[in-house]
Amino acid sequence: MDRENERSTGVTATTATVPASATSVLDFDALYREARDDVFAYAATLLRDSAAAEDVTAQAFERAYRRRSRFDARRGTPRAWLFGIVRNAALDELRRRKRVATAEIPGPLGEPGPDEVAEQAAERAAVRAALSRLPSRDREVIALKYHAELSNAELAGVLGVSPTNAGTLLHRAMTKLRETIDA
Repeated sequence: MDRENERSTGVTATTATVPASATSVLDFDALYREARDDVFAYAATLLRDSAAAEDVTAQAFERAYRRRSRFDARRGTPRAWLFGIVRNAALDELRRRKRVATAEIPGPLGEPGPDEVAEQAAERAAVRAALSRLPSRDREVIALKYHAELSNAELAGVLGVSPTNAGTLLHRAMTKLRETIDA
């Protein structure tokens, strides 16, 4: 049989199928419910102003909602995508103001439970005070890692650095934080 002379019959159109893993429907409601408190905490850490953090949180979710069709699962998790948007919104706010925020870093969002001891409260206060004395870049890296719970690869994507560099930045920021607490 001569394969060059063979032709398909009855074919009227061709279609390309995209693997299911390449396109992912973004469940925006679930993402909002899961991340809203962490988004606010991250924005408050960057801005050091809870009122501005509320505004930035709202702006970020609005931007994310409008751009939800552009989410590409091949480029990262929905959470990392969202925190990239939050970071940009917070930096836009800081640039708009052209000043360093001076408000105190907010405490926990909820009332402390009765089982929390005074030692834990003192430790949290020491960490907040130490965070407020760190450079903004170090605060941002720590907030992305621990408020947003991003992996180093996701952290790298948000910061625009390599995953190795993200790990190094995080290590240095945590070292500075420990030294500041111990001082």
